[in-house]
Amino acid sequence: MLSIIVAINKNRGIGFENKLLYWLPNDLKRFKALTTGHTIIMGRKTFESLPKGALPNRRNIVLSRSCHDFPGAECFHSLQEALEQCKEEEEVYIIGGASLYAEALPLADKLNITEIEDSEKEADAFFPPINSEEWKEVQRESHSTDEKHEYAYHFVDYERI
Repeated sequence: MLSIIVAINKNRGIGFENKLLYWLPNDLKRFKALTTGHTIIMGRKTFESLPKGALPNRRNIVLSRSCHDFPGAECFHSLQEALEQCKEEEEVYIIGGASLYAEALPLADKLNITEIEDSEKEADAFFPPINSEEWKEVQRESHSTDEKHEYAYHFVDYERI
C-alpha cells in the first residue's frame, strides 16, 4: 500500500525555502498517528528539514543521488529502488518534497491530504494537481480556526478509482 501524506493550501502550496508553510498541531498529530509503525519515504531536502532528524518509530528512507550519512535512515538512489526494498504488506507513506510527490502520485493507492483554507502564504514548492478522474474522495473532516490553529483546514482522504 503506497500512500501520500501532505498538507496543501488552496494553491497546492506545500513549502517555502525548505520549510512547511503551516504549523497546525492537529495536522502534525494526524501525520504521527498515520505514519507511526510504518515506512516513510522522503527526499534529501525533506530529511534535512526535519528538526531532530529521522522520525521515531518509523522506518525512514531517504532518496538521494549521493547517499551520504543520514542518521537513523536508509538511503536509496531512486523511488523504484526504495519501493523494491519494501515488503508487499508494508504500509509506505511518501512525505515529500514536491518532486517526490510528483513522481509518486501515479503509483499511489491513497492520498491523505490536509487542505488548508489559505491562498496568501508565499510558496516555492507545490503538490501536483489531483485528477478527479483518477481519485475519489472517501472521507472529509473539517475543522475551524481556534487558539492553536490560525487557519481552517480539512482532513481529506482519497482512494484511486
